[in-house]
Amino acid sequence: MFTTAFRSLRTIAARQPARAFSVSAARQSAAPPQLLGEGGKPGEVPTDENQATGLERFELLGKLEGVDVFDMKPLQVDRLGTMKEPIKVYSLFPERKIGCTGFPTDSHDTIWLSLNNTLKNHRCPECGSVYTMDFQGDAHAGHHH
Repeated sequence: MFTTAFRSLRTIAARQPARAFSVSAARQSAAPPQLLGEGGKPGEVPTDENQATGLERFELLGKLEGVDVFDMKPLQVDRLGTMKEPIKVYSLFPERKIGCTGFPTDSHDTIWLSLNNTLKNHRCPECGSVYTMDFQGDAHAGHHH
């Protein structure tokens, strides 16, 4: 359920302009997960499944189905990023932290870089690998009117 929903969200975001979530194909094709637990029964100690709510419950339900809902897998880097061909990092937010371990992998200690969508390229000071953000989120999210 989670894999299909995330795959359809990425496909929709890549092909279509932004629109309300209530009319998107992802909303119409799958019911959203219930993000409020039923709570513990009187006289029993509640489990994580019973009492978790919100993002914690969303992550827990995903783990139960074997899905990493926040896509925490390491970025697969099979080459050194250059200014002409930087390594693209997918993001739904205007800023993202990444850790560079060099090329080939683990050739230097982790150097944390802060990518943002205002600067085109970001270079690791240790190995020189270049990263760029592939921003797919809402450009106006988080702005107050």
